[in-house]
Amino acid sequence: MTLIKSISGIRGTIGGLVGDGLNPVDIVRFTAAYATHIKANKKTAVNKIVVGRDARISGEMVNQLVIGTLLGMGFDVVNIGLATTPTTEIAVTMEEAAGGIILTASHNPKQWNALKLLNEKGEFLNAQAGEDVLKIAAEESFVFSAVDELGKLTENFTYTEKHIESVLALELVDVEAIKSAGFTVAIDCVNSVGGVAIPALLTALGVTEIEKLYCEPNGQFPHNPEPLPEHLTEISAVMKQGKADVGFVVDPDVDRLAIISEDGSMFGEEYTLVSIADYVLQHTPGNTVSNLSSTRALSDVTKLRGGNYTAAAVGEVNVVTAMKATNAVIGGEGNGGVIYPASHYGRDALVGIALFLTMLAKEKVKVSELRKTYPEYYISKNKIELTPAIDVDNILKVVKEAHQQFEVNDIDGVKIDFPTGWVHLRKSNTEPIIRIYSEAGSFDEADKFAKDIIQQIKDIAGL
Repeated sequence: MTLIKSISGIRGTIGGLVGDGLNPVDIVRFTAAYATHIKANKKTAVNKIVVGRDARISGEMVNQLVIGTLLGMGFDVVNIGLATTPTTEIAVTMEEAAGGIILTASHNPKQWNALKLLNEKGEFLNAQAGEDVLKIAAEESFVFSAVDELGKLTENFTYTEKHIESVLALELVDVEAIKSAGFTVAIDCVNSVGGVAIPALLTALGVTEIEKLYCEPNGQFPHNPEPLPEHLTEISAVMKQGKADVGFVVDPDVDRLAIISEDGSMFGEEYTLVSIADYVLQHTPGNTVSNLSSTRALSDVTKLRGGNYTAAAVGEVNVVTAMKATNAVIGGEGNGGVIYPASHYGRDALVGIALFLTMLAKEKVKVSELRKTYPEYYISKNKIELTPAIDVDNILKVVKEAHQQFEVNDIDGVKIDFPTGWVHLRKSNTEPIIRIYSEAGSFDEADKFAKDIIQQIKDIAGL
């Protein structure tokens, strides 16, 4: 059993001993800690928290515990039921609530679930707030409400529809263009809440021909739910049969979007954001942001369109902070996460699909042809395991100092920008591991960047 407590939320496998998994006792403890934090820091007069969940098998159990705890802490609860992560984020602002909890373990397998914690803006808690929640939970310094002060429960299952309406209202989404294009769209929703939201979105966009794979929201994931190429063989096979113009794959909570070309080839998760950003920048010139481990192609496209690109530390909250600081018109992460401030500051696959289909309809090109118009980069992902006795921070310091002739960024580990690519080193917070991401114009070159750095690390560590 596993329980991971971090500023981004509480993740764990269902069951196990107290403190050793995401079990009822720990669910109550962390929910009460979050409620205590919100009560002490809320910026609104409204004593209300929104709760939404994906379709995981454990979702109903976790949902009841979270709602009961929030009511016991004196908060009114709006239960929005099965809802995507971006839907829940939007619901917080529409309800003018004090916060929200999303019950999802994102792309983790079915035995996992998690509490993802939101502030009154429908955005993830920052590091300071997250640390406060963990401290309260560790100390169990929360006080439950007396009977006359218990919260009240309301249910509102209309937020998927409201979310879709907000997407259709975006200036750069052209429903008529999409409808006129007559697209056939294939989707893989991994038997989670995307199976509810994505067909409804496509229908609202005027798509009448939808090839559905795994759209039953029962939590029985038919394959590894992380939308990586090696897990998407079935939808790729459907595309190769010429059954659709484009394929979309989402993860269980629908904040990540992978695109499949009409010939069954992978568009590339990194290029979801690149392509959509290119479309947005053509119509609303401005700045962009992604995290340090995302493709250089976004920087290239941004500069081509006259904007400035900023690299943020890894993590959605860090990307959002940088986007606000630079007034970015679009941003996100290389894992298929698109953040479009005209909608809201959160990764949103529904927004991504609507913008991509609009672009495809207006450009009148095949998806594979569109992909060829963007700079070609390849990312290699590696890691090196060290002994606990090795000072990882010192290794990163030495690597940084050895590459001062290049552009070096140390806001999150060490990233070295070479003329033809980059290497990003990040240490694990839980084990003596350095993760090494590299990118170049060919996979071989990217892999060489990584291997050279790994050898340097071994030399420094005496391995």
